[in-house]
Amino acid sequence: MSDDNLEPVTGAVSSAEVRLEVVDPTGDPAQYAMKQYFAELDRRFPGGFDPELGDGKVEASELSEPSGVFLVLFAGDVVVGCGGLCELEPGVGEIKRMWVAESRRGQGLGGRMLRSLEDEAQSREFTIIRLDTNGELNTAISMYGKAGYHRIEPYNNNPFAELWFEKHL
Repeated sequence: MSDDNLEPVTGAVSSAEVRLEVVDPTGDPAQYAMKQYFAELDRRFPGGFDPELGDGKVEASELSEPSGVFLVLFAGDVVVGCGGLCELEPGVGEIKRMWVAESRRGQGLGGRMLRSLEDEAQSREFTIIRLDTNGELNTAISMYGKAGYHRIEPYNNNPFAELWFEKHL
């Protein structure tokens, strides 16, 4: 995959033409998406972001079959979003690395990704799904609330997390 197919686009493809694919988290589309996600967090968080720190670190094997999955959103051949699911413990999954390109926000793609990750969780017989986030991500926090997630006590030591959420499936 060339870098030409990895740059976010603006409005060239409708949200109906965006597709979700299960991909290898070590492959080019997933790595590109996560690089964009990390760069955005680094810009938005007052102290920056380092994905290698603490519980914020996630290994590719955790986001792979059979217990996990990594999804990428494509507009045509262009990567415009991603999200992962891993197993925390039997019956409990965690959403990680959820991101939609700024140029594609407001089109319902974040909600579509969230629902797809929940479907993946149910197919793995997870009855609870958790996630953590930073207080700077107001739009995401609002989306989680509308999707039925409720705040819980911290379940990890992610140094960038300020809020923790859970939903019973």
